[in-house]
Amino acid sequence: MIEIYGFSFSLIELIAFGILCVAFFYQLYFYLRYVNGVLRLRSKTNKGKVSFLAEQPPVSVIICAKDEADNLRQFLPFVLQQEYPDFEVIVINDGSTDETEGLLNDLSVEYPNLRTTFVPVGARNLSTKKLGLTLGIKAAKNELLLFTDADCMPEDNTWIARMARNFTPETDFILGYGAYLNKKGFLNRLITYDTLFIALQYMGMALARKPYMGVGRNLAYRKETFFTNKGFASNLKLISGDDDLFVNKASNKNNTKVEIAPDSITWSEPNKSFSSWFYQKERHLSVSSYYKASSKFRLSLEPMTRGLFYLSLILTLVVGNLITMIAGAVLFVARLILQMVIVNKSSTHFGERKYLFTLPVFDIFLPLVSLYILTVGRITSRGKSVRWK
Repeated sequence: MIEIYGFSFSLIELIAFGILCVAFFYQLYFYLRYVNGVLRLRSKTNKGKVSFLAEQPPVSVIICAKDEADNLRQFLPFVLQQEYPDFEVIVINDGSTDETEGLLNDLSVEYPNLRTTFVPVGARNLSTKKLGLTLGIKAAKNELLLFTDADCMPEDNTWIARMARNFTPETDFILGYGAYLNKKGFLNRLITYDTLFIALQYMGMALARKPYMGVGRNLAYRKETFFTNKGFASNLKLISGDDDLFVNKASNKNNTKVEIAPDSITWSEPNKSFSSWFYQKERHLSVSSYYKASSKFRLSLEPMTRGLFYLSLILTLVVGNLITMIAGAVLFVARLILQMVIVNKSSTHFGERKYLFTLPVFDIFLPLVSLYILTVGRITSRGKSVRWK
């Protein structure tokens, strides 16, 4: 036993509580520094401290679609009807075998700003989407490129204007938020929370001048930037990574901006089964090992300290005396309150639901899912269908 100011503590108790404190203070830093970035930017924007481009330069919107006739029929008109003075929409038919070609031909008659190209059926590239996007980028008439998916719907008809206003002369990348529609059920809450937290993380890090990824559901960059960095040449062997790997490679502290206006969001239909969502996470995590070393280091610190926080908290509550048990409980409540305030204020800003009782559940469950995918998942039959490093 160790005596401190007349109180007795065991060595294991002090070690556990010490780890708990270190993990708590990093978590505090992470939330205030990164996750809170969207709320800080909102405050600066409301105070007129953020500069935007005065003019509205021409924009090319690029969408790659494979067997998504139903989604294109439902969502593409919302893109084509944007209120913006000069824009084209390029849809790449990625070897579709459904009604996509006929639908695009019909829409081209109604919307003269719609252009189409295609990836031939039977193209042998591992990622035909990357090939399709490259073809669309080459076909684009304009320097400024805005990307979304066939199953995405802009919040309203000012989406292009909101994203394009960030293209100041020094800006190459604009990161937007691609949200999933709120539905009933636990799985939907899990998906929307996971998507929100990832967005708050990559937006927050970009605002802290440490950009590392963006999502293809709502992303913009310059045509020149794409070709200067040789496009997807460095990751053609990977199925995924057409968005985050390119941003990770070419973005830096000076050339990346974030757009957080509620009417800049795109909305997508969420996965309806756990297995499809799980496979989507597998594909995303399969390319994370190709991130820059600095990005991987920062991204690993948060879940590592989160895990240490919970493990040391449990150990403190099991072996600690009344003092350390109370102190541990106070740190847990303090972190939970901070999470709820930042996450729910950000969620409300984006027009999404709040997370109360489910937040601590997701906070523990999601890192375990990622840990499973990155370990056991790599050697399972399904994991082998995803190209890992």
